[in-house]
Amino acid sequence: MNFKDLATVAGKPGLFKVLKPSRTGVILESMDAKKTKLVAGMSQRVSILSDISIYTLTEEGAEPLESVMQKIEAEFQGDLGLDANPDDSELRAFMKHVLPEVDEARVYTSDIKKLINWYNLLKVQAPEVLQKTEEEKPVETKSEEKSDN
Repeated sequence: MNFKDLATVAGKPGLFKVLKPSRTGVILESMDAKKTKLVAGMSQRVSILSDISIYTLTEEGAEPLESVMQKIEAEFQGDLGLDANPDDSELRAFMKHVLPEVDEARVYTSDIKKLINWYNLLKVQAPEVLQKTEEEKPVETKSEEKSDN
């Protein structure tokens, strides 16, 4: 499973696994313990996680959600160090630590809460998507192989 297989639906909490497209929309399965199925029609806003980004002040203007989640996983390994009910300043400090170039004017506290909730859900339900893929890791083995020959 990867970020292309996961979605969020506007107005519905949590994340959903994309099962398959249908004639009227897409069939989704919730990633909570209930595993309820849902047919999201054309009138519902469905966003695939690989298409979601977080606003930054960099030249690109945004950082993909996938790389932000992988940074969180690499640094915190599941223990975010946040209170059970963190206040706005604690959430903003956490976001600034994870992504120093975050655009604080366009990233709301509710967005940070959503990011943390999604991260915690993925950590339990699909921890493999939080790991860096092979193509993102530095390619050192090829140069080592050439030097051995």
